[in-house]
Amino acid sequence: MSRLHDPFRRGQVAIAALFLSLGFQYATWAARIPAVKADLGLTAAEVGVLLMAAGVGAAVSFPVVAWLMRRLGSRRLALLSQLGLALLLLALAAAPNYPVALLVMCADGVLVGCLNVAMNAQGAALETRHERNTMAKLHATFSAGSLLAALLASGMTAATGSVAAHFAVAVALLAVLGVSARTGLLDDAAPADAAAPADSADSAAPAERSERPRKPGRRRWTVPSSLTLWMCCAMVFGTVAEGAMNDWSALYLKDVADASAELAPLGIAVVSGMMVVARLFADGWRARWGDGRVVLLGSAVAGAGLAAALVSGGVAPALAGFACMGLGIAAVTPCVYAAAARQGSDALTLVAAMGTTGLLAGPPLIGFIAGASDLAWGMGAVAASAVAVSLCSTRIRWTPAPVARTEASRA
Repeated sequence: MSRLHDPFRRGQVAIAALFLSLGFQYATWAARIPAVKADLGLTAAEVGVLLMAAGVGAAVSFPVVAWLMRRLGSRRLALLSQLGLALLLLALAAAPNYPVALLVMCADGVLVGCLNVAMNAQGAALETRHERNTMAKLHATFSAGSLLAALLASGMTAATGSVAAHFAVAVALLAVLGVSARTGLLDDAAPADAAAPADSADSAAPAERSERPRKPGRRRWTVPSSLTLWMCCAMVFGTVAEGAMNDWSALYLKDVADASAELAPLGIAVVSGMMVVARLFADGWRARWGDGRVVLLGSAVAGAGLAAALVSGGVAPALAGFACMGLGIAAVTPCVYAAAARQGSDALTLVAAMGTTGLLAGPPLIGFIAGASDLAWGMGAVAASAVAVSLCSTRIRWTPAPVARTEASRA
């Protein structure tokens, strides 16, 4: 069967377009924060609050996203939120003042939460339906989207100083990605919760309640299980580490490690490059060793490697530590998202909301730590976050995925 007509490949490409869109949209506005700061006449503190507004929007989005997932299903929610994120770029470029920019960034956080949940639900459903691992490769396209956005931002900044022109080009590219994703996304069997694992004690009660008749579209929210809360903790710490490394690695090299202006950007390149490579291979690691071991060992390597680099000092140890962080932390979010999806859409929504919050709020948090002490302590907090992921992973029951068992049996 050709790749064009292979249902798995068609779905994989469509969902990858969503992941690429999210990474591209996020990095597009982040790359032009200096220009937005200059256009609106903001102080450094106001920029920090602007960045935090997106994290606040993501944090409070959980009930909205959970309701939308039940009403619309992951397919429609993914397409609508992808379109909304594209339009918000134009709104940010046209923001006449700081309060409007804050509202735009808060809305951005909400829509990021929507797309994050919907696209990961699509990815988990694709794995289950075709019994093949793909979540890590899908997350690799998120990193690729960030890289593409950085390259576009560099080119557009050289060509024109207009943020509006840059964002208009970005919106056109996002529209192409949205159209590409539209035909290949999976249809939702039911917008309500996906079936929870039969062997999970935490999901037994909801499963019994689901047998009782209820009105369509109305379902009572339940208190998250301890398993879900541990997944939330792992996700928050993992995305704090991931987001902070992207935002602070170059500054650490320049201000703390005394790297030259030419070498400083290599921090982001090393982290992003290692994450892309690791995510391309991580699905094979998951099938061979299991999600739990991949998360436990990977996050331990990430935290220990970065901590050793901070203690050693210097440019070369810093780049080696950044490589360890990118390599080790790359598979955390794909594995946790896949595990959360097997607990149902409410669990996935909450875990995704926490992940988006960590990704968007992590960099400002590290900035606050660095401001109170110095950037070395801020990066130390990033290493501690990676170690915290490893500890949280020991509290999660990593139910073997049907995908992993099937791939292992084929080997």
